[in-house]
Amino acid sequence: MTSPTPFSAPAGTRIGHVHLRVSDLERSIAFYRDVIGLKLMQRYGTQAAFLAADDYHHHIGLNTWESRGGAPAPKGHPGLFHTAFLYPDRKSLGAAIAQVAKCGVGLTGAADHGVSEAVYLDDPDGNGIELYTDRAMDEWPRGADGELEIVNAPLDVDALVALATT
Repeated sequence: MTSPTPFSAPAGTRIGHVHLRVSDLERSIAFYRDVIGLKLMQRYGTQAAFLAADDYHHHIGLNTWESRGGAPAPKGHPGLFHTAFLYPDRKSLGAAIAQVAKCGVGLTGAADHGVSEAVYLDDPDGNGIELYTDRAMDEWPRGADGELEIVNAPLDVDALVALATT
């Protein structure tokens, strides 16, 4: 596929929601509600649901239209790597990580990316999830040429969780 002319999305464009195929709707609703903390906004019969943070119409759509009872997609194949949930600050991220642990869900990774701090986990269908908070833009690491330098350094997860209790 080629584009005849370069195109830039207008300022303010954001990803509004992600819609996932899941194998068990009730299990997925419970995960995104109880572990991630989203609110169930609407059910679409017995095959789909929409969940959100705050009062947005939906950040996550879930459906079993073509996937009920299916196995997770195999690793190493094209597809969604993860859905990222941006938290407003480090304390909120720490509280989210504490909730994940309280629910018995293990982390699959954690990293300080210089621009952000992030932890990773999987939902019940193996869909990747990133929980993160951004640093202020003026703190983002940049090279001598001004280019952004995103890194993959160790993250002190325990320190983030400790913030949630202060």
